[in-house]
Amino acid sequence: MTWNDYFLTLFDSCCASYQRGTREERAFYTGEDLAFLATIGYQPREFLDFVEDFCDEAIPTPSTALLVAAVRRDYFLTVQKGVTSSHLLTRDDLPSFGQVLEGIAYLPRILAKARAKLRGELDPDIMFGCGGDRNFLRKHGTIPPADFLRHVWAVGDNDAKLVTWLNAQAT
Repeated sequence: MTWNDYFLTLFDSCCASYQRGTREERAFYTGEDLAFLATIGYQPREFLDFVEDFCDEAIPTPSTALLVAAVRRDYFLTVQKGVTSSHLLTRDDLPSFGQVLEGIAYLPRILAKARAKLRGELDPDIMFGCGGDRNFLRKHGTIPPADFLRHVWAVGDNDAKLVTWLNAQAT
């Protein structure tokens, strides 16, 4: 089975468990599942964030979750060479909801989350692709979360390049 097939099978399995009332994180996974998540640079909690949102709100879809995971996996394997970061971005480290970058509200927050998502450094209590992120991406040209991640990766620390790209999406 390819990694993406395993991902979608696990997603379906976790959705079924969630719909049966499972809420304790460790009850969703086998040892094999946890080993799989580690091979793609994913934390168990970040996987479940997408499952819970999909089960409760029907978004993001499993295909969106897969595309986001593909970006993270690619970054993990190519940039991080399969080595997990020990740093975590906590709520205290995040820019506030009202902060602006080049006149764009919320951009500092979603940018910090996206960079941490790429590196696998999101605290389990923080989700890239949450409702606030989805709202931001929708308002700026209906940008798919995985596309935003890939552009953040491509521009590196050059926020001006990202702002230029972001502004072009809204037109």
